[in-house]
Amino acid sequence: MELKWLEDFVSLAETRSFSRSAALRHVTQPAFSRRIQALEAWVGTELIDRSSFPTRLTQSGEVFHAQALTILTQAHEARALLRSQEGTPAATIEFAVPHTLALTFFPQWLSDVERKIGRLRTRLRALNVHDAVLMLVEGGVDLVMGYHHPGQPRPLDPARYESVVIGSERVAPFSAAHADGSPIFSLPGSAGEPTPYLSYTPNAYLGRMTQILLSKAPAPIYLDKVYETDMAEGLKAMALAGHGVAFLPHSAAADAVTSGRLVPLDSRGELSLTMEIRLYRDKLAVPADESRRALVGTLWRQVATSQAEPHAEPT
Repeated sequence: MELKWLEDFVSLAETRSFSRSAALRHVTQPAFSRRIQALEAWVGTELIDRSSFPTRLTQSGEVFHAQALTILTQAHEARALLRSQEGTPAATIEFAVPHTLALTFFPQWLSDVERKIGRLRTRLRALNVHDAVLMLVEGGVDLVMGYHHPGQPRPLDPARYESVVIGSERVAPFSAAHADGSPIFSLPGSAGEPTPYLSYTPNAYLGRMTQILLSKAPAPIYLDKVYETDMAEGLKAMALAGHGVAFLPHSAAADAVTSGRLVPLDSRGELSLTMEIRLYRDKLAVPADESRRALVGTLWRQVATSQAEPHAEPT
C-alpha cells in the first residue's frame, strides 16, 4: 500500500468526482482510477459506490475514510518529528522549484526578498514542474515556484491554492555560434534540409510551451529532432556543443549569449513566448511550528505586496 493511494481516496471522498480528484492530484483520470482500485484490492473490499452520481463511499468506505485520515495524520506527524531530529532549524521555509528556475531565477529572487524582510532559512527541492506541484498538493513543501501560461494552466483549485506573479520568462530558439559570431544553424529550415532540433520530452512543461510557440509560428518551421531531454540545462549544453537548435528560457541562455557562445534566432520576436513566474501556496495548510508559520506568512505578504510592482524580464 502506498501513502498516495490514501491521499487519492481522501480526495475522492471530499470531491465525489473521479475527474476532479484526478486533476487535483495531477494524474490522468485512468491512472487515478487504477490507484483507487489498487487501494481497494489491498484493503480487500470495495470502498467506492460507482453506481451512484455523484460518487459516494460504500459503508466500508465510510469506515475506512476515518482510518485513512488517521494514518495520514500520523504519517505527517512522524515526518515532522524525524525532520526536527535531523537538526534542521524549525523556522525553515521549504520550496519546490523546477530545475531551470532553481539555477537561474530563484537565487536572485531570494536575495531581493531577504533585502526587504531579512535573512531566511530555506530548503530547496529542485524537481520537474509536475513533481514540484505534486509536492505542494501532498504537503511536502510550503511554497512552489513555477511557470504559468494561459495555454497550459495549473490544475490547482483556486479555492485552496493561491499564487502571486513574481517575474516573467521568455522562451526562444538559440544556436551555437561560429567564430565570426554568426549562428551555426538557422530557422525556419526547409523540407529538404530541416534544422537539427534539440527537444524537450513530451511531458516537460517547457516542451509543451515550445509546442504552443511552434504552432503559432507565422510560417512553417522544419525541424529534425536529434536529441531529447526534460531539462533546459541539458538542451543548453547540447546547443553549445553544436548539435542543433534549442528553445531555451532566456535566463538559462543569458550567460552564453553575453559571451557570444549562443546566438538568439528570433530577431523579429515571432518565435518566442513569454510565461509568468508564479509563487504558489496552499491557503489551508498550517505548518505545525509557530515560527515557521509566521515566517511563511511574512514572506507571502511581502511578495503579495510587491505583486503590482514591475518585474524586470530576464534577458
